[in-house]
Amino acid sequence: MHARVDERRIRPLNDKTLAKGPVIYWMSRDQRIKDNWALLHAQDLALELKTPLVTVFCLTPRYLQASIRNYSFMLEGLKEIETAMKKLNIIFHLLTGKPEENILRFCKDYKAGALVTDFSPLRINRRWKNNVVKTLPTSFFEVDAHNIIPCWSATSKQEYAAYTFRPKVKKLLPDFLSDFPEIIKHPHSMKNIPEVNWTKVVESLGFDFTTGGNRFFIPGEKAAYAAMQSFIEERLADYEADRNDPNKKGQSGLSPYLHFGQLSAQRLAYLTRQAEAPGIHTESYLEELIVRRELSDNFCFYNDNYDKVESFPRWARETLAEHLDDPREYIYSKDEFESAETHDHLWNAAQKEMVVTGKMHGYMRMYWAKKILEWSETPTDAINTAIYLNDKYSLDGRDPNGYAGITWSIGGVHDRAWFERPVFGKIRFMSYNGSKSKFNVNQYIDTVEALTD
Repeated sequence: MHARVDERRIRPLNDKTLAKGPVIYWMSRDQRIKDNWALLHAQDLALELKTPLVTVFCLTPRYLQASIRNYSFMLEGLKEIETAMKKLNIIFHLLTGKPEENILRFCKDYKAGALVTDFSPLRINRRWKNNVVKTLPTSFFEVDAHNIIPCWSATSKQEYAAYTFRPKVKKLLPDFLSDFPEIIKHPHSMKNIPEVNWTKVVESLGFDFTTGGNRFFIPGEKAAYAAMQSFIEERLADYEADRNDPNKKGQSGLSPYLHFGQLSAQRLAYLTRQAEAPGIHTESYLEELIVRRELSDNFCFYNDNYDKVESFPRWARETLAEHLDDPREYIYSKDEFESAETHDHLWNAAQKEMVVTGKMHGYMRMYWAKKILEWSETPTDAINTAIYLNDKYSLDGRDPNGYAGITWSIGGVHDRAWFERPVFGKIRFMSYNGSKSKFNVNQYIDTVEALTD
């Protein structure tokens, strides 16, 4: 069988050779079976070696600011994967604890022939992989199954802005925006790995799962695919006109599925392209899905300070420093922000929307983050507060998109200098009155309040 994965999507993380043993797919960022280049590569290796294929997910009880909402959404999706993999004769196993220790132990215990994992640009995930590499006795491969153009192939450096990144994407996109081959029923079996005890897994996390945590998004790969089809068929045609109005359901609503990898961005882009027709303009959505989204991965991959003030461009750091002592009309603590106790009812509504639903409208995210800068003592306080709140309450938090969006809003990342003003310096400003001119602010506030009742 010929390899089904473009070799440019694959990076060897060590120089060890393949061995005669089961191939282990360490699933992490891309939690799906369909349209998963990392799983496809793992199966290709297992077919070459004529060995079983095992998918392992290592659940760490604490991951950044993830809450019960995030864990419950993820676990329901993983249960669906376990069921579907049984039909494909692929073993699914769940480990809990420190990933670098548990993955190494699992590979050694079952004499793995190779280890394959998916790509993430975040520091914590890279640290896990680097620690595994140190003592793993077999081949280790990383496959970018999250981006359409592999992050390391798109460009070899941090891009300054979308306008520098976009031409590189457009040049490479015809090579990479393709359909996917199917995962086949695996011909080689393995029976000595225990089934997942989901009750024990939930107990190990220490959360009170009876409180729920998510009632606005149905988790899992099947739900993600259905949500994608609904967007393409019902809302894509009006995306350009409606996307910046929080009172209209103009946005895709797919970011939680993309974040957890329950949906492939490449599949979404491929079907969006196929939907192009008179009256359906897809370019603005593809710009967000491909250029802006993959620019976020580029930012986090090539800048280790992606969640700190140090990641801001020099002009932004300088202008914010010059205005550090400017008087602030309002200053709020992290607790006051978290409780939505500001003087601004529009900001409070945005915070409540995120807390209640696990999602905030894209336009409101920009307003929300910029006001945190305006009402914090320092830019450092602002970025720390925004990341804490987004990572804790958003289903799509703890994600390059979130870090890039917050640093854009607060620190001018991927942006340019604007007219100078107090506190913001030359950082782009957004105002309540500006929002009023774009949409019915009171309607949005009332809608969110109804959700909290």
